[in-house]
Amino acid sequence: MPANDDVCFTTTPSIKVPLPSRPPPFDLFLLLTRTRNSFSQLVDSVKTHPGLQRLTPKLLPSSSILPPLLDSRTTESTKGSGSLSRWSRPGIDGHLIGKLLPLCSASLSLSRSEPGTRKGKDGHSIGKSPLLCSASLSIARPDEVSQSGAEGKEIQQQQKQHSPSRHDEERVLISEVLVRNKDGDELERKDLEMEALAALKACRPNSALTVREVQEDVHRIIGSGYFYSCVPVAVDTRDGIRLEFQVEPNQEFQGLVFEGANVLPTKFIEDSFREGYGKVINLRRLDNVISSINNWYMERGLIAMVLGVEMLSGGMLKLQVAEAEVNNISIRFLDRKSGEPTTGKTKPETILSQLTTKKGQVYSMLQGKRDEETVSTMGIVEDVRIIPQPADTGKVDLVMNVVERPSGGFSAGGGISSGTTNGLLPGLIGSFAYSQRNLFGRNQKFHVSLERGQIDSIFRINYTDPWIAGDDKRTSRTIMGQNSRTPGTLVHGKVHDEDFSPTIARVTGGIEFSRPLRPKWSGTAGLIFQQTEAHNEKGENIIKDCFGSPLTASGKNYDHTLLARFETVYTGSGDGSPMIVFNLEQGLPVLSEWLFFNRVNARARKDVQIGPARLLLSLSGGHVVGNFSPHEAFTIGGTNSVRGYEEGAVGSGRSYAIGSGEISFPMVGPVGGVIFADYGTDIGSGPTVPGDPAGARLKPGSGYGYGVGIRLESPLGPLRLEYAFSDSKNQRFHFGVGHRN
Repeated sequence: MPANDDVCFTTTPSIKVPLPSRPPPFDLFLLLTRTRNSFSQLVDSVKTHPGLQRLTPKLLPSSSILPPLLDSRTTESTKGSGSLSRWSRPGIDGHLIGKLLPLCSASLSLSRSEPGTRKGKDGHSIGKSPLLCSASLSIARPDEVSQSGAEGKEIQQQQKQHSPSRHDEERVLISEVLVRNKDGDELERKDLEMEALAALKACRPNSALTVREVQEDVHRIIGSGYFYSCVPVAVDTRDGIRLEFQVEPNQEFQGLVFEGANVLPTKFIEDSFREGYGKVINLRRLDNVISSINNWYMERGLIAMVLGVEMLSGGMLKLQVAEAEVNNISIRFLDRKSGEPTTGKTKPETILSQLTTKKGQVYSMLQGKRDEETVSTMGIVEDVRIIPQPADTGKVDLVMNVVERPSGGFSAGGGISSGTTNGLLPGLIGSFAYSQRNLFGRNQKFHVSLERGQIDSIFRINYTDPWIAGDDKRTSRTIMGQNSRTPGTLVHGKVHDEDFSPTIARVTGGIEFSRPLRPKWSGTAGLIFQQTEAHNEKGENIIKDCFGSPLTASGKNYDHTLLARFETVYTGSGDGSPMIVFNLEQGLPVLSEWLFFNRVNARARKDVQIGPARLLLSLSGGHVVGNFSPHEAFTIGGTNSVRGYEEGAVGSGRSYAIGSGEISFPMVGPVGGVIFADYGTDIGSGPTVPGDPAGARLKPGSGYGYGVGIRLESPLGPLRLEYAFSDSKNQRFHFGVGHRN
């Protein structure tokens, strides 16, 4: 095969060949039928593509879009260079894409030959056989079509009104079948002659044929894709009637002009046509190539397709592509109840900034679907739909129908604290909150909440801007403040009834910035100031617990910490994908009495489907170096750690490692069962915590637990009820809401 470097391109004038009113019945002409479709019919066809069912018919335009040839992209390869170049130029003579006429239309006409009107090459007269007629299948020029269009319609109507004639069914014995060129001479290329002979089905030497069978074989020859004209000629010879199929082969493919393909990769175009370079153009293969181009667009959800095919002189092919560019994007708010247009609270630019689809891009329905999902995750809309509508000059306008949800209000609820394990209602917390999800119509969040338990008391106030204006990295900003009182039993819990458990009071304030780092990865960086102190049951400040272990690192009533916090999260896509979280905190001693330490923490989780059951594996660990408050030590044991132990009962230390395995399985409806096993250890770091609070309370430092439980799916997340056994022979119920940390 000649090298592709020999391909060259030209602007030589061409002949546009029209479609027939009734194309012959072979697959090639499906291509030609497609080229007559207007651009709006293309949009209608896209809606049936698998995976794009969200765009219902009512969302699609009904009027035609006939884009003019405003620009072109032509790839050129010059002999010996192997290089490619592109340029833009107006469309040829300003014709609309929808009116481009395809390459290989064919017409079939039969005319009865009168006796004596024609002689064969050997000088013998052609007889009166019914086969002795001129049946031709060839390409017609546009001017010929325009002149004979009315006559053709009349002929078609007459053909419909008459049943097959007696001559059509009369059989005539054929002694010889040959394939010749249009002048009746032998074809120069024997391979083309063999292709034509191989296409014949009925016409064989020494066979009796009807006119209909000859017509069908004419269609088969044209259907082979190598010929654009075929005329059957019957010649009366001494040996009998010889049937000649006089054919005109297509040109050899020497180059390609490709217009309107702005997003189709040049390499894809070259690879699609490279195999046919230097060979006779085969229309069937051309149909396959065009189908592959259209499929490339369809697989990416792009509204685009090949609309026209032309054969230029010198073996050049020109393909015209129409790609629907986005002309405008607008937001239309709909009433939640009536569905009628209304005035929205959200600023349109807030929603538009979330879209990856931009003006001037070729519209992708897959990308539009992702944009719908992105807007839905903003939390301020109940429903969103993108509707493409036809615009001028072959472009599309996108209208986004948005139904907003109530943006704010009061709420009340409850939860469980891991720090309280005794009392009348151990661990229960009540909460009251006010939230505004769409502050100033810019999707900014404002949240104020109060949580109260037997000992726990937490007041929070948060303000979040999910996308800082003017930032192209989608960076969010959170400003928060918190005043909390939590029990210190996890590290400094009492052992005897006469002992007291301290309460840790914290005042915290800071700012954090988050942004996606790369696909599936996100990062957070922040600066947080914290003041902590310890109180006894009377609310008095204390610096030591009941065992004499220090409660503050500074030895004063208060510990002050300025934390630089960094966190990165990996979340896989799909059910059962892994999750990885890495957290780093650095205490900054801006003042000499402020704490200086470094703390790292990491956890990972992975789900594995095993038949109807699911295996969940999780691992977490951490370490802290420096001068830190003892109550900030890592704690081990409890509902989210090692089940079978009370909260923090395994130990507390500068380091820790916890591993867990669960096998969950469905039972009845939303109820599922689980079998689990946990193990945790402080890696021998308990005594390194100031005052060794774990050793003073005789905590083992490591332990394991196992048991069974049930899961109940709820709007709050899975409700977990578990019964666990520990290696210390203890048994304990655990109740939790949501997934384990």
